[in-house]
Amino acid sequence: MRIHSALFFSLVAVSATVAQKLGKRTKDAQVLILGGGMAGTIAARTLHEKGIEDFIILEGKTELGGRILSDSFGATGKNFTVEMGPSWIHGTQTGNGTANPVYSLALKHNLSMANNDWYGNITTYDYTGANNYLSVFHNAVSVYKNATVLAGERVDKKLVDMSLQSGYMMLNATAKTPQQAASEYYQADWTPAQTSLIASSWRHNFTYDTDVGGFSLNNSMSIDPRGFKAIVQAEAQEFLQPQQLLLNHTVAKIEYDSDGVTVTITNGTVLTADYVLCTFSVGVLQNTDVVFEPKLPDWKVEAISSIDMTTETKIYLQFAEKFWFNTQMALYADETRGRYPVWQSLDQGGFYPGSGIIFVTVTGSESVRVNSLNDTQVQAEVMEVLQTMYPNTTIPQPTAFHLARWNTNTIYRGAYSNWPASFVNGHAQNLRATVGDRVWFAGEATSLKYYGSLQGAYFEGEDVGTQLAECIQEGDCDSLGYVEDVMNARPYTTSNTTSD
Repeated sequence: MRIHSALFFSLVAVSATVAQKLGKRTKDAQVLILGGGMAGTIAARTLHEKGIEDFIILEGKTELGGRILSDSFGATGKNFTVEMGPSWIHGTQTGNGTANPVYSLALKHNLSMANNDWYGNITTYDYTGANNYLSVFHNAVSVYKNATVLAGERVDKKLVDMSLQSGYMMLNATAKTPQQAASEYYQADWTPAQTSLIASSWRHNFTYDTDVGGFSLNNSMSIDPRGFKAIVQAEAQEFLQPQQLLLNHTVAKIEYDSDGVTVTITNGTVLTADYVLCTFSVGVLQNTDVVFEPKLPDWKVEAISSIDMTTETKIYLQFAEKFWFNTQMALYADETRGRYPVWQSLDQGGFYPGSGIIFVTVTGSESVRVNSLNDTQVQAEVMEVLQTMYPNTTIPQPTAFHLARWNTNTIYRGAYSNWPASFVNGHAQNLRATVGDRVWFAGEATSLKYYGSLQGAYFEGEDVGTQLAECIQEGDCDSLGYVEDVMNARPYTTSNTTSD
């Protein structure tokens, strides 16, 4: 599938010369798809299915997959494939019901998976060592369910959104102990505390609750030696031609007008097209790594800047021998909320037995803090927590250690999007809206129901690919409109008087 840059640009030059002699357009493609992750690949597949083959995918990595990032990890002779980005298919399928499309891809391409029991296969610890507070943990599960009900009530009553933490306050369920705080953190899907109450509930229900169209309660984890990215790469092999893919190139500038788009790659190469589809993360858009000329309109900039791009750091350790919990999961309650809380053993039946691998996940501001440290410092902190969890055990030094640094990587600028309470439906509409009918956007962040997830990226790639095909073939390019001004239901006032 890989196409070398020299061959690619030779093909571009030849095709342009032939087109000039024949009096045809000289653009390099009808569509340039920027990003070869789930959204970009599914958008390309959708164009192919609609009979449009004149497209090129530009991917910053040396392979397709985007933020599905797999690494070979372990000491020499004891290597295993681990996932630094998405590891799970959240919600698979219940009976013959609707299947998560990512799960369907996994089955289609024979991805090796293990059922990951997040709630029934867990051991709890705190800053004193082993401490069974499972009753607190299960109560937190119930509280989160109550929060989703509260969110539904607020939607029905047309009340304003609030943070998930504010929702807990309204339920009189604010965490007061480190054990409660860790359990609360775990139920909130390991996301930042300022996550939108309503959006968090939507994503949870539309993924897991079959009564509202969700898929199932299961979380399937990739344990495939090819890596989770295999489902994207195998799908692309079924339709993608070598001349439709350009790897290991990042975008510096996107120029657009009524006649089309011009994309400048960081090595100075210029490609032209009728349309461009941007599928890179909102973190990249927020950091202005890609320059738009003319500048994106204010309504688009407001939408981009109003959503959060958060980060998740998985820290992998391998030891010569296993000394830790026999459950799949473990929860550590530190006196500081979110400090190395969620642990998972891969040295487990059904996963990688005998691997000696364990990993811990941190998110949000704690992940940003960890990313500011060097590997030696991070390892020292993690080892300190392990020693705290096992005060009567001499913890050996790991034989291998690895973490991904999402927020400092210019290709990603974060791991996934997160909706704060201030990000409203008008912002969501504007985030996915086209600019001048030439610049299109798709990705997990533009998904109302599944933001931050692979199925969100899949559905957005499919939907925007369909609408882009209609634009090309039928001239209907107005389907992804925007809101000029995202307004409050009522105006702001500095008066203390009550208004109707």
